Amino acid sequence: MSDEPARWSQATVYPDMWADPDDDPRNNEDSPDGELATLQDFLRNYRITLLMKCEGLTPEQLARRSVPPSTMSLLGLLRHLAWAERDWQNWITDGDPRPNLYGEGDGGFEGAVADQAEVDAAYAALAREQAATDAALAEHPDLGERVGKDKIAVRELLVHRIEEYARHCGHADLLRECVDGRVGQ
Repeated sequence: MSDEPARWSQATVYPDMWADPDDDPRNNEDSPDGELATLQDFLRNYRITLLMKCEGLTPEQLARRSVPPSTMSLLGLLRHLAWAERDWQNWITDGDPRPNLYGEGDGGFEGAVADQAEVDAAYAALAREQAATDAALAEHPDLGERVGKDKIAVRELLVHRIEEYARHCGHADLLRECVDGRVGQ
């Protein structure tokens, strides 16, 4: 016997997929028109992917650390990305930065403990911060516009957000497989 979970997928059409194409909320029948819509679509799909990797798990499973000494967990990723969304809001504004959500350093990961209240707070913080960043960027539809104190192009902010979610969705793939063996794109 082994402590390692057996690999599995819920997909029946393509056994290496997370979900069957008809059940996958990321599937769009229409390709987006234009650069802004394409970037927003990629961001939306990575956000959904992260949530899909976390669904159906208990607080204990979400808070399970990866490989010591790493503090990474699925719950930690939810908290980290809420922190990152707030940080991106700070890049957009010329005003004073909003306070860090989880203290200094690795607080998003360190505070990811197996408690339902923490899980609920993490999901709520992520949704709130995503909405706030989206609203702030909606005021700047020109991808070439430079915003904030550092005059960063809106395009760069959107691409960086996609990169951050994509990288962490890769982490989430491995974390989920370690938790219960579920695999897929």
